[in-house]
Amino acid sequence: MACGGGSGGVKLGRRQAILGAALALSPLMSVAARADDPPDETAKGPQVGDHFVFLTGPHKDTPAKAEHLELGGTQIQAYPVSPKGVVRDGDPLNLVLLVRVGDQGLDDQTKKNAADGVVAYSAICTHQGCPVNQWSEEKKAMVCSCHQSTYDPKNSAKVIFGPAPAPVAGLPLKSENGVLIVAGPFDAPLGMQQG
Repeated sequence: MACGGGSGGVKLGRRQAILGAALALSPLMSVAARADDPPDETAKGPQVGDHFVFLTGPHKDTPAKAEHLELGGTQIQAYPVSPKGVVRDGDPLNLVLLVRVGDQGLDDQTKKNAADGVVAYSAICTHQGCPVNQWSEEKKAMVCSCHQSTYDPKNSAKVIFGPAPAPVAGLPLKSENGVLIVAGPFDAPLGMQQG
């Protein structure tokens, strides 16, 4: 079920290599928000000033707040929403993970990106572009459902197990009246990466 961990290389087939190239050239990369840009209602991907809504659960479709997330608990999938209420759900690369990690034991980058003890990461694995939609209670880490690549949310989503060649991208947050807001662009490329 799980692919071997460690730093061994993974050979990609032609189809996977083409998919990776397509993701690397995705328009999302070229339109990522900058902190000084005004919100763009038609842009793909999280933009500065967007808030989030949860995909499922008791708070589905409501603005995401830290209080909606369990401290040290599983990540929750969310989509960015523009200031005018447009849900940016038209591209799989827009899917974001919100995790309430608290304020203790975070590396410097994670501290910088966090708001109210919550961090945000891309929900797309850097191995083969599968969803990071499972949780390791033992490791308190995010897990890809395809090959079990495991990411540490307190340490800039560093890969702690599996074939993923790089962390999933982090997204800077701020809090406005308790609502989690995008404060800057993703800090790394999205989707499948070369090892």
